[in-house]
Amino acid sequence: MTKPLILDLEPAALAARLAEMGQPKFRVQQILDGIYRHRYESFERFPNIPRSLILKLEDEFELNAVNLAASIQSKDKRTTKFLFSLQDGAQIETVLMKYSERNTVCISSQVGCPLGCVFCATGQMGFSRNLSVGEILGQTIFVMRHLEKSQERLTNIVYMGMGEPFLNYAAVMGSIDRLTNPDLLNFGSRRITLSTAGLIPRLKEFTRLNSQVNLAISLHAPNDALRSELVPNNRLHPLKPLLAACRDYVDHTKRRITFEYALIEDVNDSEEQARQLVSLLRGLLCHVNLIALNPSKEYPYPGSSRERVDAFLKVLSDAGIPASIRLRRGIEINAGCGQLAQSLKSK
Repeated sequence: MTKPLILDLEPAALAARLAEMGQPKFRVQQILDGIYRHRYESFERFPNIPRSLILKLEDEFELNAVNLAASIQSKDKRTTKFLFSLQDGAQIETVLMKYSERNTVCISSQVGCPLGCVFCATGQMGFSRNLSVGEILGQTIFVMRHLEKSQERLTNIVYMGMGEPFLNYAAVMGSIDRLTNPDLLNFGSRRITLSTAGLIPRLKEFTRLNSQVNLAISLHAPNDALRSELVPNNRLHPLKPLLAACRDYVDHTKRRITFEYALIEDVNDSEEQARQLVSLLRGLLCHVNLIALNPSKEYPYPGSSRERVDAFLKVLSDAGIPASIRLRRGIEINAGCGQLAQSLKSK
């Protein structure tokens, strides 16, 4: 029988459980500090906790939400992909990307993904289930520990891994609340980015929060016909109402929105399609991230050549649409979402 994850308990719920155990109130902060501030890997390491309570905690709760099943590092040692096993045997992926001035972790919110984007390895896997708050947090805490071993720290978190965050909205927002809580992980909201394919009702709900968390929309096409082929979610949430919701977000929050655009050779990367994208985004406070598609096993089309990427960027820039080319990371280690899990299953 699996034990409940202690990371799934909100602080108030943990306090209530400790009270039921007959523990004094000051134990709550001691345990919270051990979980979130010190990020201990075992209850044995919690200081000033009596042995009797440690044994109770070990008997009742699981401290580590994720367990490392495999990892692989790029040749330049700047990208590391972790494959984690969960308590039920499901597996998820998390990617650490090191840049000159920041360390970014890309975390998952679901086991697989139900949206079925045709070029995405996770979409090709299908969907198993949502992750819990603790399973989402566990990825970040693991990577924090990993970096701390070399006296480094995590600077940015992106919800761009396996799954659609807005389809697991409550758990995702719960994990962000815990991350940004100054008494827990104390991570800055503006260093977190939430990426979605664009589920309009959830986008409107997120807008009303007026959060400082950054928002990114996975766009990938400048018209409904093509986007519906690449991102089937577009059939439910087409571009016109999606862009209207994006404009409402900017108007309400006064924050810039990012559009992710994976360039696929001879599919969505022509200069004419760039001009269509200009028409779609003109006047909107935004930034476009262009990236040549990471190859995946089940999708036959390659990422765009650098020449076509540059030409696409020039059209946007000449029209005054802020845009940049995002460096592809970890190609040789299957760093795209779902690719490591797929490669291991095929062996």
